[in-house]
Amino acid sequence: MSVGITISLHKGLYQRDPQETALGKKLIKHSIELIDEIGFEAFNFKKLATVMNSTEASVYRYFENKHMLLLYLVSWYWEWVSFLIDMNTINVEDPRRRLSIIIRTLVTASREHPSIEYVNENILHRIIIAEGSKAYHIKSVDEENKEGFFLNFKSLAEKIASVVLEISPDFPYPRTLASNLFEMANEHIYFAQHLPRLTDVHVDGDDFDEVEEMLEYFVDNLLGSKE
Repeated sequence: MSVGITISLHKGLYQRDPQETALGKKLIKHSIELIDEIGFEAFNFKKLATVMNSTEASVYRYFENKHMLLLYLVSWYWEWVSFLIDMNTINVEDPRRRLSIIIRTLVTASREHPSIEYVNENILHRIIIAEGSKAYHIKSVDEENKEGFFLNFKSLAEKIASVVLEISPDFPYPRTLASNLFEMANEHIYFAQHLPRLTDVHVDGDDFDEVEEMLEYFVDNLLGSKE
C-alpha cells in the first residue's frame, strides 16, 4: 500500500524537486535501483537515462550532478526516519521507552509500511549502509554545510538527543550518542555483511535483531536500563 507523503528537503539539493512530477519520481525510483545494482562509483546520469528510457538532459533538469542526487537520496532517508520516529513514538510518554522505539526505528526503518510508491525503502536502506557516508565525507562538506544541506541529519540527531536528555539531563554527550546510534546501526550491518571481523553482531538477511540488541546494550550502560 502506498501513501501520499512528500518529504521536505533543502531546495539547494535539486534544480527541480523530483517529487513534484511523474518523471522526477521515476528518476528517484530508477536511481535507487541502479545505484544499488552497480554502486555509486559506476553510476552516472547516462546510465540512469538509459534505464529510464529518457535523456541525460532530462536528468540534469533535476540534479546538477550525481553527488547532489546521492545527497538528495540520503537526506530523503534521514527525513523518512525522522517521520517514522514521530509516528512510532506518538503518545509514548516514557522517554526510555521512546528511545527504545527510536533504536528499533533506526534499525528497521527499511521494513516500515506503508511505503511510498516510488521509493523502495529496503533498497534505499542498502544504499545508506553502503554509500551514505559518501554524501558528507567529501572535500566540499564545509561549503555544503554552510548552505544547510545537512539540516535533515542535524534535525534527526537533535530529535534523538532531546530524548537522551529527558532520560539523563546531565549526560554530557547527547548529540554524540544520537549520531553514533544512527551511524552504528548502519555501519555494523555493513560490517556484519562484508567485514565480519570488525563487529560482534551477526546479520541474517534483513534480520537486524542483534544490531538492535547491541545499541540497547550501549544505551543501557550509558543511560541506565529501561527497566
